Amino acid sequence: MSCTVQVRTGAGNNLSSEAMKISDRIAHSRPLATTAMHGRADALRHAGERVIDLSIAISHFPAPAPVRDAVRQAVDADRPMPYSDVHGALPIREALSAKLRRENGFDAAPGEIIVTNGAKQAYYQALYAMTDPGDSLAVFRPYWPAYLASARLLGLKLVVADLPDTLTPAVLDALGPVKVLVINNPHNPNGKVYTRQELEHVRDWALRTGAQVIADESYEHLIFEGGHTSLASLCDWRELGVVTLFSASQSYAMMGWRVGFAVAPRPLVEAMQNLQGPVTAAVPWLSQLAAVAAFESGTLHALLEDYRARRDMVVGQVAGVPWMRMAAPASGPYLWADVRALTHDTIAFAEALLEQEKVAVMPGEALGVPGFIRLGYISDDEATLSEGVSRIVAFGERMLGERPPGGPGRQ
Repeated sequence: MSCTVQVRTGAGNNLSSEAMKISDRIAHSRPLATTAMHGRADALRHAGERVIDLSIAISHFPAPAPVRDAVRQAVDADRPMPYSDVHGALPIREALSAKLRRENGFDAAPGEIIVTNGAKQAYYQALYAMTDPGDSLAVFRPYWPAYLASARLLGLKLVVADLPDTLTPAVLDALGPVKVLVINNPHNPNGKVYTRQELEHVRDWALRTGAQVIADESYEHLIFEGGHTSLASLCDWRELGVVTLFSASQSYAMMGWRVGFAVAPRPLVEAMQNLQGPVTAAVPWLSQLAAVAAFESGTLHALLEDYRARRDMVVGQVAGVPWMRMAAPASGPYLWADVRALTHDTIAFAEALLEQEKVAVMPGEALGVPGFIRLGYISDDEATLSEGVSRIVAFGERMLGERPPGGPGRQ
């Protein structure tokens, strides 16, 4: 079944005599809420409005100096920039293999690594190669919206469960039979960092049930409390079919560079390459060089301390707000705020906040949990961040004042 869309053509902007046919699998899809809200904030900025965009995390830091130096040297060199193997140039994958041994505690051969245009591409390709339409994918909420969007495009059945404070065997068993489980460690948006014991529960559950696991470890270097453990370091990841995703975007302030990589058993990497080849081919050569320079940089301690100070500033700023609860996250570039004492309709909250206060936040509905909002706190300067939070608080106070006395939070 297909969807018909009318297309205007020509100088007179007349309707084409033939209607454009859009496939059913894409006709009912929608842009990701995360990117859509950011786009709306940008559109207002271009129209001359002063907007504070907390809907997404875009670091105010530049990419690390080694990254910029590596790219500058490649640009200045008097030699061509080649096409590389679709899954990444061999020296690049060898360097990433060394990173896994050094930082993540597990071995992977270059043939078990594929360099991708960010974590989204790695995730989509892995899911495409691991599943067939009708298979079940388990995701914990709150979730990164791309997890569900990709699954729907691929015709998968979704099993969505609440992310507990502590992941136990009982929680995993309650998922029922699934083909693939996605875990996000550290977690976007609430900042949870899985403990070694929790990951051992995941390992044992996968062994017992035969389910495969995609471990998205994109925020591995953005941890304030605790330490990061890779699931693949706790098991025979090839036997279990574990896929691990990495990205340079947030850990290295390289959002626009669009580079990441996936580690998977060799047959799966070959299958992912067969998809990547006709779609994008290899990641641009400069981005591959940038990836190696980034992942060899380790943790950017100055960036991490700056983020920690911003996190603590915002948490302290809202500490006395009666209708908002916000814990200091253990990791990540986002703050996750519970506003259910004010409203459960955070779509309406976010829409009105953008219209009235020119502050963009991400409503919890986009991440599977109404009554919460997500704030990216790493953009702009601290004064602008504080102003944005103050506008949110002022907006909420007005909303609270308009509510009938003793009335419940708006549902």
